[in-house]
Amino acid sequence: MESHVGSALQKHTLLWFIIAVAQCVSAQGCGSHYMYAIEEFCLAKFRLDMQELDQSQWCSWEDTAELYEDLTNCTYLWTVNMGCYWPNRMVDEFFIQVHRHYFHDCSMSGRRLKDPPNRILGPFIAVPILITLLMTALVVWRSKRSEGIV
Repeated sequence: MESHVGSALQKHTLLWFIIAVAQCVSAQGCGSHYMYAIEEFCLAKFRLDMQELDQSQWCSWEDTAELYEDLTNCTYLWTVNMGCYWPNRMVDEFFIQVHRHYFHDCSMSGRRLKDPPNRILGPFIAVPILITLLMTALVVWRSKRSEGIV
């Protein structure tokens, strides 16, 4: 327990150091210190929150909207505290990586893509096959019937 408190204190001290450095170099724009901050503080919490969900829920907007909003707000607050602009190239790349890792299997509607049930899919397969067979039989029957007519 004591090492956990010491680790938290070190992170807190590091956080204030990063903010102080960021204030000094804010004229140069956001740099690696900004990426470190959003990965260490924002992404770490998001990872823990996502691990609490079953992976099948990752594409459910209802289950992930609040977590995603918290991640977005965290990156925004860090950006403002460090004197950077939001959104920026680095935060865009950050969210692209988040999407590649957590939401790559999701459709645009937020639902995982899957085949419909067999009771729905079956008629869409069977009807065209039956129509093709029926039309083929009709053509063969018609061609045999018209051979005797001159």
